[in-house]
Amino acid sequence: MRTEQLEYIAAVTRLGSLRRAAEELHLSQPALSETVRNLERELGVDLLERKRSGARMSAEGRELLPHIINVLDAVDRLRGAAGEQHRISRMVRVGTVNAATVPLLIPTVQGFRATHPLTQVEVVGAQQSEIHRALSEGGFDLGLVNHLDGDDLPADFETTELLRGRPVLCVRPDSPLAALDTVSAADLLDEREPLIAMRSGYVMHRYIHRLLEGRAPAVSYSTDGAEMGKLMVAEGLGATVLPDFSVVGDPLERRGAITYRPLADATTQVLLMLQRRRADSVPRAAHDLHEAFVRSAGELGGRLSRRP
Repeated sequence: MRTEQLEYIAAVTRLGSLRRAAEELHLSQPALSETVRNLERELGVDLLERKRSGARMSAEGRELLPHIINVLDAVDRLRGAAGEQHRISRMVRVGTVNAATVPLLIPTVQGFRATHPLTQVEVVGAQQSEIHRALSEGGFDLGLVNHLDGDDLPADFETTELLRGRPVLCVRPDSPLAALDTVSAADLLDEREPLIAMRSGYVMHRYIHRLLEGRAPAVSYSTDGAEMGKLMVAEGLGATVLPDFSVVGDPLERRGAITYRPLADATTQVLLMLQRRRADSVPRAAHDLHEAFVRSAGELGGRLSRRP
């Protein structure tokens, strides 16, 4: 067994394709495929499921992936201790729903980078179902997802609650709805302000459908994630409903381009969760980034509690 065989498996898993992995590794696809098959024969396990759409980690491969990553991390530590100047850096991949991104993720990654300068952090925006699938298959190390209070949590993942917030209406400061102390479902249904909704598959789409009891506003837009929703609000296209932790501290909110108003619904809470696949061992960089998220969430939660 050679170290590069394990690196090739990690690359195929990360990229989801033998072809893309071969391109990144500067190998021919047949050569990469044969190297992986040699490792599978040596281990007596089919590590990959090969389909026309690409290669994915098999169930057996997913069980072995944490051990493969640990071996690679151990090799990196050995090379670092030996003074190798071109130490291979590891990558941590984070899947995030957009409603969790800016106020929490950016400070966390900045702080992590200061202590892990050789570790690359790849941030991928995705819907919750896509994040769960990638966590299960080893494509993501960590996942940031939203849940409504009372939702069932998947048993396959370790889940840490980072933030607990309320849905709020995100509006421009000059919006007619910004003049209200609280915003009701009836206010969202009238024609004073178009409603920018999240597409189906997002927690806030489900929340709006429940809040409005299936009724649709007269004029509305839909978009793919909170970040585009906030930009549309800033440009005057309408208002959108988001968790307060997605709005407070956002660069657009700090510059005064957007603001927020509480909803009359005082019972619903939105939870921001950090999830990872259950495993006997976790790569050190992924563990450290997990802890960095927990610390940053504590700081952001304190700021949220002081806002009106």
